[in-house]
Amino acid sequence: MKNYPFTAIVGQDKMKKALIVNGINPKIGGVLIQGEKGTAKSTAVRALADVLADTSVVNLPVSATEDRVVGTLDMEHILKTGEKRLESGILAKADQNILYVDEVNLLEDHLVDILLDAAAMGVNRIEREGVSYEHPSRFVLVGTMNPEEGTLRPQLLDRFGLCVDVASEKNVEERMEVVRRRLDFEQDQQQFEERYVQAQNQLSKQIQQAQILLPTVEISDRLIGIVADLSIELGIESHRADITVITTAQTLAAWKQRTAVQLEDIYEAAELALPHRLIQDPINDTSSSEALAMILQNKVVEHQ
Repeated sequence: MKNYPFTAIVGQDKMKKALIVNGINPKIGGVLIQGEKGTAKSTAVRALADVLADTSVVNLPVSATEDRVVGTLDMEHILKTGEKRLESGILAKADQNILYVDEVNLLEDHLVDILLDAAAMGVNRIEREGVSYEHPSRFVLVGTMNPEEGTLRPQLLDRFGLCVDVASEKNVEERMEVVRRRLDFEQDQQQFEERYVQAQNQLSKQIQQAQILLPTVEISDRLIGIVADLSIELGIESHRADITVITTAQTLAAWKQRTAVQLEDIYEAAELALPHRLIQDPINDTSSSEALAMILQNKVVEHQ
């Protein structure tokens, strides 16, 4: 069965943006997508692979053991020959691909730690019986979850670069279009795919151009200061938040074919990188996203 075209997905703009910027720059640290079943989470992840050059989706089941994730060293071979030999795990297969963990909130915490470490360093390190081995493991990390089935610890949430919430379409026309496209896709996948070939090729080209441009993108001290000021005002302790906002803003600038970060990139990045690092206000019953939106609006006026 063919994957549903990425450019055919109706709405869910934040989710698509978060996936694209991670596809351009995996150093952002992955994306956590939260939402109920049937909101195109898995569809979007698999569709992303089709617009990234030579990329596939590697699934990590929540039942996976540590050895299956990181791989193991063949100790018998090492003792006999003195040569290190790896029995590859999922992190080896994920190199240069998308590592997808559905229901990541049900994965054991220490395995989530391992994934996030590998995503941040681009390397998987294995140590057994005093013998160590490492190999490249550069991947786009995508975790999906339904918050009604449990949450991640704040320490783990903070280590996901970006986080977006998705919900079913509430606009009647857009909801109708979701249904129409899905029916068309199921009726004739080949014909449906042909309708989006041009848009898919254009998206792939934009991503490749952004990847080339990204190393040249600069950010001013003024904008770095605005990011620091924003994190302080929001009460965010982790410096990882500041770095993620800046890295995401640089990637967004490259996506827009610019070599300098602008204020709009900072706030666009903040909407993706900060809500999951905030704590809901129990007194005012204001969600983290709503609180962030209000502060960003004030900041826009302040820095214009």
